[in-house]
Amino acid sequence: MERLTSTALLPESFQGTRDDITEQMGVVWQQIKAPVIVPLLRLAVFVCLVMSVMLVVERVYMAAVIALVKFLGRRPEKRYKWEPIRDDLELGSAAYPMVLVQIPMYNEKEVYQLSVGAACGLSWPADRIIIQVLDDSTDPVTKDLVEMECNRWASKGVHIKYERRDNRSGYKAGALRDGMKRGYVEHCDYVVIFDADFQPEPDFLWRTVPFLIHNPDLALVQARWKFVNSDECLMTRIQEMSLDYHFAVEQEVGSFTHAFFGFNGTAGVWRISALNEAGGWKDRTTVEDMDLAVRASLKGWKFVFLGDLKVKNELPSTLKAYRYQQHRWSCGPANLLRKMLMEIASNKKVNLWKKVHVIYSFFFVRKVVAHIVTFVFYCIVIPATVLVPEVEIPKWGAVYIPSVITLLNAVGTPRSLHLLVFWILFENVMSLHRTKATFIGLLEGGRANEWIVTEKLGDTMKVKMATKAVKKPPRTRIGDRLHLLELGTGAFLFFCGCYDVAFGKNHYFIYLFLQAIAFFVVGFGHVGTFVPS
Repeated sequence: MERLTSTALLPESFQGTRDDITEQMGVVWQQIKAPVIVPLLRLAVFVCLVMSVMLVVERVYMAAVIALVKFLGRRPEKRYKWEPIRDDLELGSAAYPMVLVQIPMYNEKEVYQLSVGAACGLSWPADRIIIQVLDDSTDPVTKDLVEMECNRWASKGVHIKYERRDNRSGYKAGALRDGMKRGYVEHCDYVVIFDADFQPEPDFLWRTVPFLIHNPDLALVQARWKFVNSDECLMTRIQEMSLDYHFAVEQEVGSFTHAFFGFNGTAGVWRISALNEAGGWKDRTTVEDMDLAVRASLKGWKFVFLGDLKVKNELPSTLKAYRYQQHRWSCGPANLLRKMLMEIASNKKVNLWKKVHVIYSFFFVRKVVAHIVTFVFYCIVIPATVLVPEVEIPKWGAVYIPSVITLLNAVGTPRSLHLLVFWILFENVMSLHRTKATFIGLLEGGRANEWIVTEKLGDTMKVKMATKAVKKPPRTRIGDRLHLLELGTGAFLFFCGCYDVAFGKNHYFIYLFLQAIAFFVVGFGHVGTFVPS
């Protein structure tokens, strides 16, 4: 049998060029582009356009609801009965319901004094409130400090309980569930939850509890968040823009239209009977707060959001902390949808319209589609069409829809309108991790139940800057600063931008270069790094 040569194994188009790797790759690209790449890319464009339409319709719908709420002046006090609690000379303080305040903690050395102090400063009859500090700290120094702080307030007459577990089973959900098992909780009517960096104003209970007293069908009163460090750096300003939209629009719309929204895990007051009827705290996902809210809603309970009541708290100051937080917030809802889809669909206590809202709007569009389309469409598909000019994207999909979505998002934080370009670029970078986390949640991958507490700095940095001379930031290993996924995506975008400059006709290169720079900046670790000024 004749000996086969490499020439015989190659197509005729390769003859004479088999030593030129670049030309060979070009020929292979041309051979697979028409039958494989073009159809797949057209399918990706179609799917992304459908998801974009779904997302923009949802945003426009919510904007219309918000406009209607503002026009009609439908404040919560007008939709639900609200009257201040009046003193009763015969009953005395017994006229007030018993309130439990839970503060879950885990090595919160920098902020424990702020949260405990704020909770102990709540205005309410002293014998009708119990402060419960649930400390899962593993650092012995932090545990001693938190316990000493609790003892200090107890010596002032505050009814405060310091509770510690032997393990962290169930993480935050496990701590809250364990706290609800204490004997003294049986006498409580409502439970308030504050994360370790939250600082409520003294009148918080006066403004929230009356809703629950006068409206027996209400299970939850949720307050809005106010960020004490939003002006710390550009990254925190961008976080504020995204979260302000969530509260000012998404939560408000859910409260007004369906009396349902996702509990934010903190700065909310629960009716304990509703919490127990829903099955209590479960640790099957990393969004135990959303899990509880959905289960309570399926039991027929209603929620109300108070946009005018704001509780101070802290945004993540470092990219590392922010990435962990976003992984949990993206992976958890997707995983919860996987676990509860059939339970929601088959529920008979809520109407069809509310089921559609929870499954389609609340979960699918906002928690799945929004993440996937942002990364896949704007960072993969649009750049890829530069390399494959046979595939075209209509202008309404590439320009008009993103513009509408961006402008509607800016409504929540008008003071940051000038930062819209930075918001777009940074959100697209973060969509890489949100998309990855979403698929991990949907497929229940290895990191589906990863729980890492978001690092809080409190006033520590401000104090150090004010009392100590400025020092060089600590050195970090190059490997800790480099993020390969961002760098790889940035390189792809940069290559597509260069190709568009040389051969393209649609001028995508302006966007591609800007987005590539954003990926490179994050990839080389130049975002979310504290630099003393």
